[in-house]
Amino acid sequence: MSNNVNRKRAVPPLKKVPQKAKKLRKQISDDEDSNDSTMSDQPQEAPREPSPLPDELTEKLPEELLKTFYKTPGILMIAGLVSWDLVSKRDNNPLKKTHPNLFTFHKFTDKKYRLIVSGCSAGHSILVSEEGDAYTFGRNTCGQLGFGDTTTRNLPELVPTLEGLNIIHAAAGRNHSLFVTDTGTVYACGDNKSGQCGLGNTTPLIHKPTRIRYSGAPIVKVGCGAEFSLILDCNGALHSFGLPEYGQLGHNTDGKYFVTSTKLSYHFETVPKKMTFFYEKSKDGHVTPIKDVAIVDFSCGNNHTVAIDSSKRAFSWGFGGFGRLGHAEQKDESVPRLIKYFDSQARGVRSVHCGATYSLAVNELGALFMFGQTKRTGEANMYPKPVQDLTGWNIRSVGTSNTSIVIAADDSLIAWGVSPTYGELGTGDINKSTARPREVSSMEGLNITQVAMGFSHTLLLCNDSSEEVKQKLATMPTFDP
Repeated sequence: MSNNVNRKRAVPPLKKVPQKAKKLRKQISDDEDSNDSTMSDQPQEAPREPSPLPDELTEKLPEELLKTFYKTPGILMIAGLVSWDLVSKRDNNPLKKTHPNLFTFHKFTDKKYRLIVSGCSAGHSILVSEEGDAYTFGRNTCGQLGFGDTTTRNLPELVPTLEGLNIIHAAAGRNHSLFVTDTGTVYACGDNKSGQCGLGNTTPLIHKPTRIRYSGAPIVKVGCGAEFSLILDCNGALHSFGLPEYGQLGHNTDGKYFVTSTKLSYHFETVPKKMTFFYEKSKDGHVTPIKDVAIVDFSCGNNHTVAIDSSKRAFSWGFGGFGRLGHAEQKDESVPRLIKYFDSQARGVRSVHCGATYSLAVNELGALFMFGQTKRTGEANMYPKPVQDLTGWNIRSVGTSNTSIVIAADDSLIAWGVSPTYGELGTGDINKSTARPREVSSMEGLNITQVAMGFSHTLLLCNDSSEEVKQKLATMPTFDP
């Protein structure tokens, strides 16, 4: 490629016929609803000589730990935009739809699954069966489904490369996917233009799940932003790779450098790099490092992350627009910063869930807090604020999309999101959007155990072990593409 650059050259390069510098599209952050990778017109770094890949882990994770990943299997249901190639496209011409939007929840496939996964910028989804097999479906423009091609799949299909492996966790980015096996090994496929597949290179498309270039402690959880990835090892250390543009990798840099006086590029992190620094900042700007942080959970938005440690403290970093980092300012953070709001008694955080431009946190008492902004207009929450409408509800599972939120709480499903919505709330054709949380009455008593959301679709798992739920499910419509 004529645009290859090395950070250092031992000898001057041969003269080439000068080419007109390609003008960069203005970067408008993750809030763009573009379907394309923001880095598609960036010059790529010259590939470095990769070190040999370490031997694959063969020892399984402890049985007690593995049991925590084996959730109760359930019946799959779906709502929202199911014409996958139109997801997050500005040209949303109804004539191009392969299937009409589903404005209510439909049963989808006869198989039971124990894990459902999508992402707030994703047009594809990953399902894990009772036996631990990985199935994928949806948009496949970059090979993110892992079948060795770029053909869209309307129905979930078994990923051949991962057959025989026991998948315990997975994550979906805008156009890439990560899978974790019961030995703590991670496989990646899809868009890799920013190194977000962690293979030590920026080969644009990885069509089949490929083992990432990582040799540390076994991995127990993975997460994907739009064009970056995070992995959490069993010792509580986070490692990140991919696009560093807003500091979302947490390595105290945005990775920018100038190729020429007018051409900007990024030093992509193409292999997992451990995040080593966590800090808190006082009101007067004094910075104090926080030692011995052991991360237990995290969630990625398009270009930001919120994580919680074993002391129930919350940290956030990456793109700061609309207050989605919870620090009462819109500054980007390039290293994990303590969210002061949750750092006091009885405010410890139990779980975190990131959408495209907002974050949700459930505290120890079960209260839901939101910071950032779901809609594109109006006031943003610059710091965590309680969602009053959900006070007293027992929140069991949370799904976050580009602008909508769907929550399983007690025996109900609660959803909200302002227009434009695509049916992902499941509230019907008449009430497509709602600015305030409301119960989805048709889903009452269906024993929903898991919620997952993509950019414009929602997946649910229903536990049908009781006769009541079976009877109710029998009356629900079926989506059969």
